Order: sequence, then structure tokens, then C-alpha cells
Amino acid sequence: MKSKITLAFLAFSMVLFAQEEETEKKFTISGSVDAYFRTNLTGPNEAFEDGDGNTFFLNPGTSFANRSGFSLGMANAIFKYEGSKVGFVADLVFGPRGEDAVFLSTGSSNIVNQLYAYWNVSDKITLTMGNFNTFLGYEVISPVDNFNYSTSYMFSNGPFSHTGLKADIALSDDFSLLLAIMNSTDYTEINLDGSYTFGAQLGYKDQYLNLIYGNQTGASDATFQIDYTGGANISNAFFLGVNATYNDTDGSGFYGAALYPQYTVSEKLGLGLRGEYFGFHNDGFDDETVFAATLSANYRIEDLTIIPEVRLDSWSSDVYFDNDLMPTKSLASFLIAAVYKFN
Repeated sequence: MKSKITLAFLAFSMVLFAQEEETEKKFTISGSVDAYFRTNLTGPNEAFEDGDGNTFFLNPGTSFANRSGFSLGMANAIFKYEGSKVGFVADLVFGPRGEDAVFLSTGSSNIVNQLYAYWNVSDKITLTMGNFNTFLGYEVISPVDNFNYSTSYMFSNGPFSHTGLKADIALSDDFSLLLAIMNSTDYTEINLDGSYTFGAQLGYKDQYLNLIYGNQTGASDATFQIDYTGGANISNAFFLGVNATYNDTDGSGFYGAALYPQYTVSEKLGLGLRGEYFGFHNDGFDDETVFAATLSANYRIEDLTIIPEVRLDSWSSDVYFDNDLMPTKSLASFLIAAVYKFN
């Protein structure tokens, strides 16, 4: 009798343990915290005022990581529920990096980066409705998923987020298809004039061809953007990422291409370079172009990553000042960031 009771107790305990594991898998909280120090090497770091009394700093013309001295990135908390059929993601951000990204999304709340629910219709089709980060481009808002801490011009000028309905379709083991209908780009909580944007992505073995097309609120014509994102492991230690994009709205827009070679030195240390060529085009005007080279290291201490970074931006015209306050085309800068990730 005693042995039967013991076996029953063990069986009951195993059921409870399995249920606890299943519960732990269904609901998770993850996120990150980051901060950085940045300084110009070939230009002044103090603030300037333009003729209208606006204050500005000399910095690379990209999103985030563009303040001088010690600065904050963001705190990111991601609440996720994963069921067998349905689930949701509530991705909240606090701090300058997150607020800058959200601010660029017109009509968005101060702290919502992503907020969506999904339904696994079958093993091959998932429907998602809500606010989700863009599927275009190589880089993302969270520094955890980028090798470089600063961001590219393509990322900074491309879409950040979309709100709408998308379908992710697994065509085969190698091919995937995404189809979406969304509000105007970065109009995350409101549609002001009935404008909608269509999106599509064709994937093949981690290579993605992305497309968006549609009328944009406040624009005279539809926006068209085509984007390629991919990469390949050249060896066990060497990875090469690629991004190229072209955007046009009624004859004006931007274009660019970047290579992301990354080399794993050891389990703790990685080195990476982003070489980007980017330009603005406008019918009847000469293109404004820039070449930006960013060399970064990732040094990992458990869940903390230290990212020292040297960056050189060189434009086709004089957009910067040197230390003598003389106009110049180039700006060299340095930053070091600390990014902590938790699960």
C-alpha cells in the first residue's frame, strides 16, 4: 500500500511539474537596459543654436546614439504569451532611444513599441493584428539585436513600425511569404485619411526581398520601397550581412546599400564593420550622398555586452564643422555602450 501511495504521489508531482513547465513556456518577460557615452573626435561637442533659436548638436545624422557625453538608451520590457493557437506581445520602452523611435511613429503612445495579437491558423499560416516593428531593413530598434550600437542611414530613414494585419505563410521548408495591409507608415494608432499601405516579403533561406507600396498621409503620391536583407556564414567564425534599399515618393526619396562583415574572435569577443553608402534623391536636384564606416566590438560578460565603436561619416557636401568651426564634409566620432539583456 505504501509503495502504491508513493508511486501515486510521484506521478502527481510529475504532472504538476509538467504543468508548471508548460505555464513557464507560455508567458515570459524579457527585455534590456542600455546606456552609452559618445564624443566627436573631429568636431566640437557643445550645443549650437540656429537662426531660429533651436539647439542642436554635431552628430551623425542617424537615429539614436546621437547625443554627446553620457546618455541613456532605453529600458525595454517585453511581455509575451505563447499558446498553441493564439498569443500576444506587449513590447514597452522607456528612455530616449525608445521614446525617439515611438515619437517618429505618428500618434503613438509614449511607451508602446509593439502591441499585437496573433492566431496560428495552421502549421503554415499565422495571422497578426496590431502594431509591429517593420519587416524592412537589416537593423531594428532594440540594441540587443544589432551588432553596431549606432544605426544606419537606411534604418533611420526607413519605416520604424506598422499597424495593420499581416499573414506569415510558410510556403515550404525554404520559402516564406508575408502579406500585409497597414496604415500609412509609422501611423501606429490612427488612420487620419483612409490611406493604406500594402506590404510583402518573400523569404528564401534567410534572404528576404521586402516591398511596401501605398498612399501616405500628407503625401501627394504613393510611396514605393523595395528592400533586400540577407547574409551568409562564410565560415564558422565569419558572417557577412547585406542590406540594400530604394524608396520613392513622387520622384523624391532615398537609396542605399551596406555590408556587415562580422568576425567571432572568441565566445566573449566579436568584431564587426558596417560600411554604408546612402543618398537622398530629388528630381531636378543633385543627390546628397554619404559614406559611413562604423567599426564595433562586442565584448560579452554574461548577459552584459560592452560595445566600443568608432564611426566616420563623410558627406558629398559640407554638413559639419571641425574643431576650428570651419565647414567640413566629415565627422569622426567614438562611443562606448553597455547593453544588458534579461530573460
